[in-house]
Amino acid sequence: MTPGHPWPLGAHWDGHGVNFAVFSAHAQRIELCLYDETGTTELRRVDLPGHTQDVRHGYLSGVKPGLVYGLRAHGAWRPERGHRFNPNKLLLDPYAREIVGNFEWRAEHFGADPEHAGHMDMRDNAAFALKARVVDERYDWNGDRHQHTPLERSVLYEVHVKGFTMRHPGVPEALRGSYAGLASDAAIDHFKRLGVTAVCLLPVQQHLDERRLVEMGLVNYWGYNTIGFFAPEPRLASGVGGSSPRDEFRAMVARMHEHGLEVILDVVYNHTAEADELGPTISFRGLDNASYYRLPAESKSHYENHSGCGNTLDLRQPRVLQLVLDSLRYWAGEMHVDGFRFDLAPVLGRGDHGFDRHAPFFTALAQDPLLSRLKMIAEPWDIGPGGYQLGGFPGGWLEWNDRYRDTMRAFWIEGAYTRGDFAQRLCASSDIFQPRHRAPAESVNYIVSHDGFTLADLVSHAHKHNHANGEHNRDGHGHNHSANFGVEGPTDEAAINALRSRVVRALLASTLLSQGTPMLAAGDELGHTQGGNNNPYCQDNETTWIDWSAIDEDRLACTTRLLALRRQALPFANRWYDGLPDRHGLQDVTWLRVDGSELHGDEWRRPDGRVFGCLIGHPGRAQSPLLLLVNGDGGDIDFMLPGGQWQLVFDSTHPRGESSWQGPGERLYPLPGRCLLVFAAPGHGLDL
Repeated sequence: MTPGHPWPLGAHWDGHGVNFAVFSAHAQRIELCLYDETGTTELRRVDLPGHTQDVRHGYLSGVKPGLVYGLRAHGAWRPERGHRFNPNKLLLDPYAREIVGNFEWRAEHFGADPEHAGHMDMRDNAAFALKARVVDERYDWNGDRHQHTPLERSVLYEVHVKGFTMRHPGVPEALRGSYAGLASDAAIDHFKRLGVTAVCLLPVQQHLDERRLVEMGLVNYWGYNTIGFFAPEPRLASGVGGSSPRDEFRAMVARMHEHGLEVILDVVYNHTAEADELGPTISFRGLDNASYYRLPAESKSHYENHSGCGNTLDLRQPRVLQLVLDSLRYWAGEMHVDGFRFDLAPVLGRGDHGFDRHAPFFTALAQDPLLSRLKMIAEPWDIGPGGYQLGGFPGGWLEWNDRYRDTMRAFWIEGAYTRGDFAQRLCASSDIFQPRHRAPAESVNYIVSHDGFTLADLVSHAHKHNHANGEHNRDGHGHNHSANFGVEGPTDEAAINALRSRVVRALLASTLLSQGTPMLAAGDELGHTQGGNNNPYCQDNETTWIDWSAIDEDRLACTTRLLALRRQALPFANRWYDGLPDRHGLQDVTWLRVDGSELHGDEWRRPDGRVFGCLIGHPGRAQSPLLLLVNGDGGDIDFMLPGGQWQLVFDSTHPRGESSWQGPGERLYPLPGRCLLVFAAPGHGLDL
């Protein structure tokens, strides 16, 4: 072995041999352990001879892709100082493109002696350890490019690869639950029929199932427990045709792009699967615990836990920051994904004194020639001090808006909040984003996501039903702004079902017609239920798999109509409205009382004021003004329409949102309770 180069990190084949480069600021030496193609028999062990700026490196001539390897790091065992080097543990390369082996929870994986936590465990774990395989990154993309869909056209659709396809009769059986299944004609046809523009995948980076779940016979279905930041999860690959998970994923992305769909990944860079000081030594902990993780200054044998998962990656460290950026560049450059949603994103901007929107991570992304052009979406909270940062991310970032979620739920379901609250959320949460000079589209508006009730369950359950998770129903949110409207769970009572459906349509209409970027959770347009489980992270079964035999066709048609209306009209443009008249005397937005006069002052905050109109004089794409009427109360009321001719183009009281009504303004219109209506002038040019 020759010294090779300290870059790039990981194992890279150049056509003649493989260069290995591993970061460790505190290791005394690092051994490269070579294995047969199955990863069971060690063939050779050699020290990485090069040492440059905390990177150990070496070059093996004549070896090819397919080579399997692991690492052993030698250094101090001083947990009280943050150092947990244990050469008895074979370690996974953090830059592994392909991971060999199936992780089993065994005592050999733990770096500390189970009886004496301060002492090193002497058992060797190589026979059971995850290992890395050298890969050939070449792939014929046949001209594929990123989609770069403008934000004002973007509609996000959150999908679990397996859950979406596992029970779909139109997906070939061999492809169900896989990347290839998600790229099937049946799946693509649904995305296109619906009218979404971006398929947002729950985590697909390789992850581990927590020991507690395995012991209960469960798995980490969602995947928020990453161990391989460069490796696609093999459990989501069909293997049909002998393709690797990496190439099957690439083929899926290319197929999505053929149909104008973006692919956005949910990524977890806030923690790793190694958990806290009681967790296993798999990779990062054994290579350089004190560099990779945030450790309390007063007790470096423990971990800062801003993620709630036992540990927190330390992006204050340049090489850890590089790991995250290299991973993002890999998925964007080699896998062609179009953007990322960052789980517990404030962790990425945490310095020595809390969250900083000017942290190195954000600065590096902003100047990166590839990543800066892609969609970046933050889950804008973590559990650390000052962890709630909605609106606090840099300009250009999109943020999941839980204020939108909670307001709309409470308004339509509980009869809470005022029209002022509703109007602010309708207009991209202008109270939060506009003062920070953010664009309206940077608010991601959603009612439900993977995390919580489905839309159907939100109006069918007043309480969570998470008993199958094995935590005695203690997990998951207890305050959901949900209701059952008289009966907990499914019912045959027609009146209750009709009311539930009406509220669902109002929620869908609010989400898809509001200013900002809308997001749907897969299955909500179909009536998907999880039986009242609002935290099914460990349910890889029919609880979470969409039942395509029980589709609510009316709800699907209503959602499709709403998305067509948004696509063609974009009721609000991607600019802030000020209510001022233009040179023709037409105001961009006018807010109306039920008598047709303008709303002013204290009327916005009246607790009994939950009925209003919004006359949009300058819509985003409509050829004429639009009128939204909102009745958040349960009773019907007559509303005075503004002057002119009007045609009702969306009616949330109709099962499919349809209507044929048209007539003159300056007349009373019977506005039903719990509804949202959209009017346009005749000749509006909308094709619904």
